[in-house]
Amino acid sequence: MPPYVSIGIDRTGALEYKESPTDEQPVKAQLAEADVAALFSLAEKLGYFKGPLESGLKVANTGKKTFRYEPESGSATEATFNYSTDLAAQQLLDRFEQAAATERAYLELDRTVHFDKLGVNDALATLESLWLRKQLLAPKQFLPLLDRISSRPAFMHLARDRAARLKDEFTGNVPQKVAAVPEPKENQ
Repeated sequence: MPPYVSIGIDRTGALEYKESPTDEQPVKAQLAEADVAALFSLAEKLGYFKGPLESGLKVANTGKKTFRYEPESGSATEATFNYSTDLAAQQLLDRFEQAAATERAYLELDRTVHFDKLGVNDALATLESLWLRKQLLAPKQFLPLLDRISSRPAFMHLARDRAARLKDEFTGNVPQKVAAVPEPKENQ
């Protein structure tokens, strides 16, 4: 779900996520340089999709995936497959699945902020789960939503606290925990 996903990433890290080929309002985000370098390194290992990636094994049909490379000059290359045994293809697919999960989490959080205030905490829990599993790409795109949630009393206290904590983690402003000083024992 959804039945169609398109993720475009250029070398500057600009990401565009669509859930329909005719989507006129794609979600846009900015990836970190390290993530962009990793993606393009995997594409390079795969010869920028000039060769086949399909394994040819009889496996369940999980849907066709297409990797496409559009260089600044020259013609585009692409490879479509259901399942690949190539480790680089699997790693690249994992990264794109992480991007898709991130953008779906963004869309869900945005929807709940606007239309389902009671569902915001559940959407934040999904976001936090992606963060803790290190599967969240471009977390800074969430900052305006997290700021909105954490600063408005219309949201439940639990959601405001979670949003503020996530915002601090995404920006690196996590307060250091102070070690508890043991209480002196009284002589009995």
